[in-house]
Amino acid sequence: MAASDPSRISPTAHYTGTVWFLHGMSHRALVSTKGLLLHAALAPANFAYGRLGDRPNLDEMLVARHVVIDHLLEQEIAAGRVHQVIEVAAGMSPRGFRFAQRHPSLHYFEGDLPESAERKRKVLEAAGLRGPNHEVVTIDALRDDGEGSLAALCARLPRGAGTALITEGLLNYFDLPTVEAIWRRMARALRALGGGLYLADLNLGGDATLAALVFGKVLSWFARGQVHLHFDGPAQAEGALLAAGFAQAHVRKPADVPGVNVPRANDGHIVRVVEARVG
Repeated sequence: MAASDPSRISPTAHYTGTVWFLHGMSHRALVSTKGLLLHAALAPANFAYGRLGDRPNLDEMLVARHVVIDHLLEQEIAAGRVHQVIEVAAGMSPRGFRFAQRHPSLHYFEGDLPESAERKRKVLEAAGLRGPNHEVVTIDALRDDGEGSLAALCARLPRGAGTALITEGLLNYFDLPTVEAIWRRMARALRALGGGLYLADLNLGGDATLAALVFGKVLSWFARGQVHLHFDGPAQAEGALLAAGFAQAHVRKPADVPGVNVPRANDGHIVRVVEARVG
């Protein structure tokens, strides 16, 4: 199945939408029956994984990455460095409406493949969640240019406004060359906009215990495709980000980000948060 096929990543979008709602981070409108059923189906695996050791399960990892990305984005907005946000492959993320409502002067763009973007737009509008500073647009993370590309959106945005680019729940469903190409597009986009910040999540092979690898097989089945662990450690990932065109890159565990509390913060999270900058 092609990596850009929306049917492949749709189950994870439904599932994460449910997790965020169940943890008080989202709106009921962004929860689907499919998401609730998938969450119920994976509940035994989540429970079993937690029983294998005192470590975060899937839901806790999803919450941790979301909370940390939110925290880092909030810091940048409060510091006056970010005035527009582009979230690529936004899925059923609540971040767009939450940040747009919290910061009326912020312009928030949610991007996704055409069918997903249209569905998200209708859901937000029906629930009264989309304000004038919040747009849902078509963005294909795998396109270099042309209609529906990140580059095409950036071409119509103001340069020097202070931009944050976000991908959450995207990278580990693609092989390494595809991820490196995505990162090059992100770095080019930020350069075109006069610099900015890129935030993402990433899972590393060096963090994966035997239990995590078994759980990864469950996730691969769930996502209808292989879950990739591209790098052995953060230094490798940071090197790849720098090679893609970022000027600075940090890949950290959620517990290593100051000022934010995450589930089981002292335990072995296999999720990392990417913070990279251009300019």
